[in-house]
Amino acid sequence: MTSAQNDEIRDVIIVGSGPSGYTAAIYTARANLKPLVIAGSVTAGGELMNTTDVENFPGFPEGIMGPDLMDNMQKQAERFGAEILFDDVTAMDLAGEIKTLSLADGTTYQARTVIISTGSAYRELGLDDEKRLSGHGVSWCATCDGFFFREQNIAVIGGGDSAMEEALFLTKFAAKVTVVHRRSELRASKIMAERALAHEKIDFVWDSEVVGINGEDKVQSIELNNLVNGAKSTLDVTGIFVAIGNDPRVDLVKDQLELTSEGTIAVEGRTSKTSLPGVFAAGDVIDSTYRQAITAAASGCAAAQDVEHYLANVNETVATV
Repeated sequence: MTSAQNDEIRDVIIVGSGPSGYTAAIYTARANLKPLVIAGSVTAGGELMNTTDVENFPGFPEGIMGPDLMDNMQKQAERFGAEILFDDVTAMDLAGEIKTLSLADGTTYQARTVIISTGSAYRELGLDDEKRLSGHGVSWCATCDGFFFREQNIAVIGGGDSAMEEALFLTKFAAKVTVVHRRSELRASKIMAERALAHEKIDFVWDSEVVGINGEDKVQSIELNNLVNGAKSTLDVTGIFVAIGNDPRVDLVKDQLELTSEGTIAVEGRTSKTSLPGVFAAGDVIDSTYRQAITAAASGCAAAQDVEHYLANVNETVATV
């Protein structure tokens, strides 16, 4: 495919969407910076696109569905003039005053500033049969696939809030949900843990890890190893939902930007400023601690204001030369 060069040099391009990207788009659009949001072809909207009821985002006393929240944010950004492009960035040259971004179709865009809000990706177990049986009983998204497991026995792997949310949602369909966790107690918040522990459809296997997935064309069972006594066991399930965390999406920038020991993009203090001038980051790609929709949105706001101040200083410097 022939590449196309866009001659226009934009003030800001936002890579990624989700609460951080869309919030950054709202703020930069209202500042008349005419942002271009390259939202992703598949990952647009981020993890909330796979979330059911969002009960802790301020302003929605009855809760809101994750996809609806993202749709509202997108429309709000577009209302103020943000341009949304549902495509994927395949390469970025972030050095120098003007940044260049290449898309999957060969098109390139240039900007004075870039906000990276690429979020994070679901973490895998790393088992040989995990990818082979993906879509055939192995899933990372209960809201996407739970419907297909009506009256079946399924397992959820993990012990955090995401795992408990998956388990609770899956009780709407499954006959029984077994949570497999490496520790002897849950890492989830108190309210989420209490809900899961009290649910009659949810059982728990503690101090255990999944070491194998059985099945030719679809999942039939999983092999477990007890981390305390080394005992082996088999759990008969037709579905396995992996909820063991996420990894920041930094593949495009790991050789250009400084990263933290957790693998997130390093920023200066409470700002969104990365190790390169004119490059900013927001959301889960910089946050290994909180990883909430509201904190991602807040960091998107910070990034937008950092961009506005950066561009104002650049323009002032140019004007005085």
